Amino acid sequence: MKHLFTLLFLLPLIGFSQSELEKQLDSISTPEQAQIFLKKNKPKKGKLFTFNKAKHKTRLADELFSMAKGGKKVIKTDFKKTFYKVIDKADVDYAKFRIIEFKAASTSDEEAISRRKKVLSQYMQGYRFKDLAKHNSEGSTAKMGGDTGWIKEGEMPKAFDAVAFKENHPLDEAFMADDTEHKIYYLIVKTEPITLIEEVTVLKFTEAIE
Repeated sequence: MKHLFTLLFLLPLIGFSQSELEKQLDSISTPEQAQIFLKKNKPKKGKLFTFNKAKHKTRLADELFSMAKGGKKVIKTDFKKTFYKVIDKADVDYAKFRIIEFKAASTSDEEAISRRKKVLSQYMQGYRFKDLAKHNSEGSTAKMGGDTGWIKEGEMPKAFDAVAFKENHPLDEAFMADDTEHKIYYLIVKTEPITLIEEVTVLKFTEAIE
């Protein structure tokens, strides 16, 4: 009986706490506010992430894309409630490339540039770029034939973005970018033109049900 009384006493407090949490979530309208919220609730499970309509094809992603900015989805189980709050929606420039990375950190700039020149010559002779990437690239995309997938500015080094996104390169025409800060020399071909793709920025937050 004593335990039952204690539980009945705590239930309103638990309900109040969850209600306050939802009020906080409802008040968030910018990524900056979301970051502040996450810092204040660091012991809890939460993060801010972005869905890209070309990359993410899950049922959850489809639901989030169908919601307006400020919309919220709640998934409840016996043990927890997970909130998904749409913080922002925008159309963003994306493009696809194949890249070959020549790294000079363990050799020299001259050696990396020389190897790039040789591979460029092979591409001009008719070798497939993806095959050249598999055999020559020192980057993480080598096994995919250098395919970056859909990427936007900010996902690659600034030296790469300045050439790949700021200059108008024809599809499948090889060009170069030199990231001297990180000692990486790129050989690049654009495989898909710059395209507006919808993004949705989502705050995910999980609360245990006590």
